[in-house]
Amino acid sequence: MSQDEFHDMLPGHAEFQLPTPPPPQRVNGRRPIPEKPAAEKPAAEEATPEKPTADAPAGEHAEERPTTAEHATSAEHATSAEAAESTETVTLAAEKPAPRVAPVKKVAAKRIPAKKAARARPETRPEQPEKPGSESAAGSGRAAGSQSAADSESADGREDAVDVWDRRVADGLAFLRRRLAGTYRVDEFGFDAELTDAVFHPMLRVLYRDWFRTEVFGVENVPSEGGGLVVGNHSGTIALDALMLTTALHDRHPQRRHLRLLGADLVFRVPGMSELARAAGATVACNPDAERLMTSGELVGVFPEGFKGIGKKFSERYKLQRFGRGGFVSAALRTGTPIVPVAIVGAEEIYPILADLKPLARLLGLPYFPVTPTFPWLGPLGMIPLPSKWMIRFCPPIPTAHLTEYADDPLVVYNLADQVRETIQATLHELLQKRPDPFAR
Repeated sequence: MSQDEFHDMLPGHAEFQLPTPPPPQRVNGRRPIPEKPAAEKPAAEEATPEKPTADAPAGEHAEERPTTAEHATSAEHATSAEAAESTETVTLAAEKPAPRVAPVKKVAAKRIPAKKAARARPETRPEQPEKPGSESAAGSGRAAGSQSAADSESADGREDAVDVWDRRVADGLAFLRRRLAGTYRVDEFGFDAELTDAVFHPMLRVLYRDWFRTEVFGVENVPSEGGGLVVGNHSGTIALDALMLTTALHDRHPQRRHLRLLGADLVFRVPGMSELARAAGATVACNPDAERLMTSGELVGVFPEGFKGIGKKFSERYKLQRFGRGGFVSAALRTGTPIVPVAIVGAEEIYPILADLKPLARLLGLPYFPVTPTFPWLGPLGMIPLPSKWMIRFCPPIPTAHLTEYADDPLVVYNLADQVRETIQATLHELLQKRPDPFAR
């Protein structure tokens, strides 16, 4: 708004100015102080200001109260001074131009990652005014905002990677602190779930996912809760099929269930291996332990072939051996838990057994001493398994709740064991047809 427009908005008498009244006379007590020429004023009076009294306001110096006439004279002068000040204020307000408001510059919003915005405290940044007359400032601001958004997107991946590693380091330190302090749980069989999830499964997952390229089918047939008996075929010279089965069930099952394996007595007689097997959830293959685990709602894994299955030659691959006396079936019948047959293809090719040195095995106290294309010719390198393609299929469960009263009937136990064996054998043939090449991707 210009000055002329401002004058037009004022009323007509705003141009009228009151005459300037004479300045008020200075008072010293009751007597007015006569004005002196500037040359006659003493230097001490100009240098030292007078101190105001408690009764008089600042700027006015009085030692005593004035009389009625003098008070009236002072009031008239004060009124004249206030009127002059108000007139000058109106005049200055009329002459003062309206302030000019600069346009506000629009700043492009910077894109912040959702994860970072959730952690950071929101900040309020003042808007920067745009210079008048510059039309390219908005375009440059949008370009800067686009560049900052691109930088945020490029830094988002690096930030996520840093967050992942920070979380892993923090979890690792917390795990070590719990292990050193002894604040972890172990059940009556020695199973350490925290150690299994944090140490054993990550190591086995490298073989399961990258080396053997395992495919899993029918995991929905495994019960989501309650006890169950998982029965599988055994092969591979070393019991890696049991370890891969536990990893597959834990990683692919919706409830991430643990499989409690039943191991042979030899496993628990070897120093060091016994403690590791107990911590991973294994226990001795006997009916009382299996029944206690299934009664408490655990999944129990058993391989009825035993050493006959993992020690058979390569020429007999994928041919199931005898299942023994069917002790696993009687344990399932007593607890009324379902039996889930499982077929594993791929373990026969990791260590193809060409021969079995029985005299050397008896000398070392082993059930067999295998000779493979790589062992013992390559020494420790012969222990590296061949990268065969694995397939695991969980078959539909076989209910046993209606047969609990026949747990001690040999005929029922043998028939049910044969049914489980035939189911696994037929499933092995189906998987072999789907995997024509043992080392295919």
